[in-house]
Amino acid sequence: MKKKKVGLALGGGAARGLAHIGVLEVLQREGIPIDMIAGTSIGGLVGAFCARGQDFGLLKDMAVKINLVKMLSLADLALPKSGLFGGKAVISMLEKMMGNDVKFEELPIPLALVATDIITGEEVVIDRGSVLEGVRATISIPGIFTVAKRQGRYLVDGGLVNPVPVSVLKDMGADFIIAVNVMPDVGDRVHHLKKEGKKDWKEPNIFNVILQSLYIGTYIIAKASTEGADIVINPDTAHISPGDFHHARECIEEGEIATREAMPEIKRKLSKAQGYDIVKS
Repeated sequence: MKKKKVGLALGGGAARGLAHIGVLEVLQREGIPIDMIAGTSIGGLVGAFCARGQDFGLLKDMAVKINLVKMLSLADLALPKSGLFGGKAVISMLEKMMGNDVKFEELPIPLALVATDIITGEEVVIDRGSVLEGVRATISIPGIFTVAKRQGRYLVDGGLVNPVPVSVLKDMGADFIIAVNVMPDVGDRVHHLKKEGKKDWKEPNIFNVILQSLYIGTYIIAKASTEGADIVINPDTAHISPGDFHHARECIEEGEIATREAMPEIKRKLSKAQGYDIVKS
């Protein structure tokens, strides 16, 4: 039997997307093969790290050390342009994280990143040229980062059009798709807060207002976009705000928990598709 190609779709969600690190750690530990990756927004960033074959321990260590001071260090003010921050500091951070820039064609694992053309509203799939430029485009949250200019187009976060890019993996030739959706139902967060006994909530800062506004509008799209996947992993991130990057450790743990819970189904379905048992490596 011909080996099925396994694709991994990593969705957007700002800080909640750090759960992808935990997901990938468990998949790797359990010997689940990943033949191609499609990512949107922070899912694209984590996906690029994985596609380069880099150590997840390093990414995890960097994520848990994020604090307000480090976040502010990425703020190269760009007003009155198309966003609050220019993004040069973010590119510098990505270069430190990922090393020298590489081309998509040079990656050990095929990768595609999703961005949105802010002029036409079209989905733009980036799978050629500079990986860093592709990551810069897919993470360009509207209003926060200036748009990324690429091949004559002005690009922003791909979450506006394809929050969990299952469809992109199908176009890449994936036979078996594992999707990761870190965007909870908007009402779930209120439920969590009420469960904790909170009746009054702290006023959100500008970043959380922008991010939450974006995800309120894309939650339904994200849920619909996972329908073509064979497995959908949904880390419980409802109690974490999109801007809560300082809760990285908790996000990663939620990714690990959700993937461990999904592992029996993943192995059962993948073994059936492949025609042999999937075991720990």
